[in-house]
Amino acid sequence: MVQTSVSFDSAGIPLAGHLYTPDAPPSGPRPALVVGHPGTSVKEQTSGTYAQRMAERGFITLAFDAAYQGESGGLPRGLEDPAQRVEDFKAAVSYLTTRDDVDADRIGLLGICASGSYSLAATGGDHRVRAVATVSTAEPARQFRLGADGTQDPAVFQTLLDAAAAARSAAARGEDPGTMTMFPETAEQARALGGEHAFEGFEYYCTPRGRHERSAKTLAWESIDRMAFHDAFFAVPLIGPRPILQIIGERAVTAWMAVEAHQRATGPKELHWIKGASHVDLYDKKEYIDPAIDKLTDFYTTHLTTD
Repeated sequence: MVQTSVSFDSAGIPLAGHLYTPDAPPSGPRPALVVGHPGTSVKEQTSGTYAQRMAERGFITLAFDAAYQGESGGLPRGLEDPAQRVEDFKAAVSYLTTRDDVDADRIGLLGICASGSYSLAATGGDHRVRAVATVSTAEPARQFRLGADGTQDPAVFQTLLDAAAAARSAAARGEDPGTMTMFPETAEQARALGGEHAFEGFEYYCTPRGRHERSAKTLAWESIDRMAFHDAFFAVPLIGPRPILQIIGERAVTAWMAVEAHQRATGPKELHWIKGASHVDLYDKKEYIDPAIDKLTDFYTTHLTTD
């Protein structure tokens, strides 16, 4: 497998990516996958892991940093813009279609966590995508509005909207709008604030388990009001008759979002549960990633055909 650094444009913003190419000599253009990362993540973390593993299975894969994040361009830094995130997937598909080693008729999307929802939205509006799969599907707008488990008091999001509004006014006055801190200082604080799911997120992003220097620890405040009206699942009914596979940890508190997306789908669809896994377990734990990779390989091998 060969890793190559690449760049491409997304609505005027330069995106940075890692392209993974299988070692085996090709008999012709190969099927390819665009792999998107979770919120606050970067291409060197779980999306890079999945991209490498799928390249080992014979696919050309592209893991990229979303606009405003990682090594990609865009200001303000740390902005989570749902519409731009969907556009980034489409731009990545466009880039792959320009490559001679990629079969432009056999391109699929793979989204992890937040990119799970964005990849579904992108597929709904882009007929160049033949198949879409997700791992630990989460929709940031729903998660901010309703909480990871869907039971958050609505007043929490209203408070966040107050802070986002104040930040916009501060910026208009030429003042520093500040940023929203995504992680507390300790694992104990994370568990107290958000239970085991929050603790696992802290452990992945803030300890040697998965920490990366470019992974965002804060979000631009305007991310919040951009999520207030966004619904990445709105386009899911447009995906059919193209197939959808969603891989979910059996213990994932976020599973309700994948279930909702599944219920909206109109074409071939499957929810595949990984026994014993939580949402974050599927980011990096080999005992859970291995069966996920096997399932993804079967899915894309079946559906990324020239028929």
